[in-house]
Amino acid sequence: MINVAAILKANPAGVLATAEGNKIKTRVFQYLFSEGNKVYFCTSSEKPVYAQLKANPQVSFCVYPQDFNPVLSVNGKAVFVEDPVLKARALDENPSIKGIYKTPDNPVFKIFYIDLEEVETFSFAEGSKTYRV
Repeated sequence: MINVAAILKANPAGVLATAEGNKIKTRVFQYLFSEGNKVYFCTSSEKPVYAQLKANPQVSFCVYPQDFNPVLSVNGKAVFVEDPVLKARALDENPSIKGIYKTPDNPVFKIFYIDLEEVETFSFAEGSKTYRV
């Protein structure tokens, strides 16, 4: 399988797709870090995306470099965690996020990961590939 973490690290800004009822919602999101088959993100409990993920945890996150080689989509279930160590890591590694949430114990600061079920890639050289995780 391809190195998902390396592609995400090189291209941390992407598009997160969630469901709201029977509609799909997309928004720009930032990848934080990966551990095994878990791809981490954060949000505020006061944002609509938080409620969407709690109601329907199926999610997809897509990134791509300027040359679209490769396009990467990670798909699975969003799982929220209240781990102060992971929250501290997210803040320490991302000054802009730390500027918003300040401390790991901020009650609106929520961290979640996508529990990878499927990874899809596209490149002009190799076409489309799907990997089951």
